[in-house]
Amino acid sequence: MSFWAATVITNLITSVPVVGDKLIILVHGAFSVHDVTLNRFFVMHFLFAILVAVLAVAHVYLLHKEGSSSPVGTELTALEKAQFSFYFASKDWTTFVGFMILLAWFVFVQPNYLNHPDNFIEANPLVTPTHIVPEWYFLPFYAILRAIPNKLLGVEAMVASILLLALLPVLTSGARAARVEPLSAPLNIFFYVLTFCLVMLGGLGAMPATGPYIIASQFFTALYFLSFLLPLLASILARWKKFNENVGENFR
Repeated sequence: MSFWAATVITNLITSVPVVGDKLIILVHGAFSVHDVTLNRFFVMHFLFAILVAVLAVAHVYLLHKEGSSSPVGTELTALEKAQFSFYFASKDWTTFVGFMILLAWFVFVQPNYLNHPDNFIEANPLVTPTHIVPEWYFLPFYAILRAIPNKLLGVEAMVASILLLALLPVLTSGARAARVEPLSAPLNIFFYVLTFCLVMLGGLGAMPATGPYIIASQFFTALYFLSFLLPLLASILARWKKFNENVGENFR
């Protein structure tokens, strides 16, 4: 599965116009996934691990230097703030211990519980598996990729679906800037619609790429992107509410 995952993911580079075919050879270091490719991926993995560790240290430093943020429209005094120790430290340790128990069960008791049967077959670049899918946490985005017939547009839609999640703070910035409680109804609807779309796309991503599954994937892909209008609507309404409050105060 790792071989075919590397093959499929790196071949997305070929969707880049003009230079895509040359870029894929540069990434592979050969004309297909090769030993050179594995060495490069290995180096990339531990470099990213170092980068994440550096960012984590920077995050903790800035958190202790500047302090954490408060909910919109509230300002807490020093007496109202909870100390990190012992309350938050105990909660973190409880979560950590629970996670380690679950991880230990998978590692030592059921190591193949979440494995795919095809993973026991030796990879053969000359034989493409008839039906192989990525891990479950990639399935919604894999379904979005397959939903669009055009390869370049499919890759762009998949990347956009991930970037939109990172842009949620920007979409709701109007509510924070207005310093009023954001309207909860659009945000609640957005949460349920987004969760529903991710669950449905996850199930469709595990199905064969045939007619009815592709049509359903296209519908839920469109609904997924349209749902991001709801946080933007909540932000606009919050600004409008703040504007009306300011106008009312001026008249008084």
